Amino acid sequence: MTEAVGPGTGTTQLAAVDLGSNSFHLLVAQETNGRIQVLDTIKEMARLAEGLDDKNRLSEPVADRALACLERFGQRLRSLQHRNVRIVGTNTLREAHNIRAFLNKAEAALGHPVEVISGREEARLIYLGVSHSIEDNYDRRLVVDIGGGSTELILGRHFEAEQTESISMGCVSMSRVRFGDGRIRAGQFKQAVDIACQELTPFARTFERDNWDTAIGASGTILTAQEVLSQMNGEQTAISLDGLESIKNALIDAGHVDKISIVGLPGERVPVFPGGLAILLAIFKTLGIQTMQATSGALREGLLYDLLGRVHHHDVRENSVRDLCTRYHIDLNHGRRVRELAIALLAQVALDWGLTDPNHQLMLGWAAELHEIGMDIAHSQYHKHGGYLLQHMDLPGFSKLDQMELASMVRAHRRRFPTEEGPYAEHTIRLSVLLRIAVVLHRNRLTRPLPHIAIDALNDRVSLRFPETWLADHPLTQLDLAQEARYLTSISIELEIDADQMQADSVAG
Repeated sequence: MTEAVGPGTGTTQLAAVDLGSNSFHLLVAQETNGRIQVLDTIKEMARLAEGLDDKNRLSEPVADRALACLERFGQRLRSLQHRNVRIVGTNTLREAHNIRAFLNKAEAALGHPVEVISGREEARLIYLGVSHSIEDNYDRRLVVDIGGGSTELILGRHFEAEQTESISMGCVSMSRVRFGDGRIRAGQFKQAVDIACQELTPFARTFERDNWDTAIGASGTILTAQEVLSQMNGEQTAISLDGLESIKNALIDAGHVDKISIVGLPGERVPVFPGGLAILLAIFKTLGIQTMQATSGALREGLLYDLLGRVHHHDVRENSVRDLCTRYHIDLNHGRRVRELAIALLAQVALDWGLTDPNHQLMLGWAAELHEIGMDIAHSQYHKHGGYLLQHMDLPGFSKLDQMELASMVRAHRRRFPTEEGPYAEHTIRLSVLLRIAVVLHRNRLTRPLPHIAIDALNDRVSLRFPETWLADHPLTQLDLAQEARYLTSISIELEIDADQMQADSVAG
């Protein structure tokens, strides 16, 4: 696949896709020396959240409607390299139980992989997008984003989110539950606001008025509310509680979504606007907000700037790994040595084992650096502690799938391979095997370098070759490798050691 470039030397096209619960957004931009120029935007109201039933299964008609949209997006994206495209799914794709088949079809339609991200990762990216779209006046900001299936609250300064929360309520879900029959009555609206206030109460202390200087709103509900108020007032205006009450009264006066006719309220947003407005009113009341400014920057812009960081090797995932190493008192030097050996082994087998994706090397390196994270809990079974920690904690920058893969590799880096916790993807198993070998060869934790170790891998067979007499001089390593060979038989991997260096019968064990 060729690299899509813009009209000039050193320009690259980047694309971000937000598969939200209400809208799908595609943003294509041209990057030149770190500067971003938007080239194309596409938005479609997919209303994915409407397709979830009471068992959180995505209905076929809604899935088909969404896939038709993604086919159109895919036409725009197919000329771009994978590393220059980031596509994420949010609340509905997090909640749906039967989502794997849909994701497979979505990736085929788009021509690129789809990441399902956690709520807090979504919040971090929203803040990044908002902070790049407004002037940095050095104050502490509250950023609010009401999506189709979730609402994000973020506190931060400059370009860094300091506190993030994601609450599972959005304009689509609230509208469906409280205004599902289309009627809009005062009692219904009060109930919707009360329910939203109840959901927000556990987070009120963290995000209350004393903890921030300015309130910023993002995404459709809030942008629409500001536009409606500006039309009502005849000038551009901030969002206020009184203003929101005026919009609420106009909706109640209409009495039904089919009768709503408010200047500044787009027709495609009408069905989900009452629920979104109820959530926004609850946020103002619960957090003590007096005024809020809306901005067009949101998740898709945050994705773009996060992607730009990865392209220029400022990957926030590196910061997440560094923070974990510090927080859990990991031996950095030992982790670095294991990482270097694991990546050196990967370089020798990448082609034969199909491990050529740049993300493979990244994940292997991070797993090597973090493989002892569980020791901060207890040495006994520390690989299990480490896997659990990495599976359940918030890791900024990591998709849910990448986080699970990292956790799986750390869980599987020693002792019996946890086949009962699978199934593992083939590339995850192979990366784990390389990590296990690197850990075994660095068991003595010595600082002097190892000799060159040659490795060949073909299908389910791995061969290691050592310099003459080296294994004979390291009998503990020889014993560890024999044990490792026995462990790997449970995943049908045959580990062979140069016959001149190690007796075949000891390998067979």
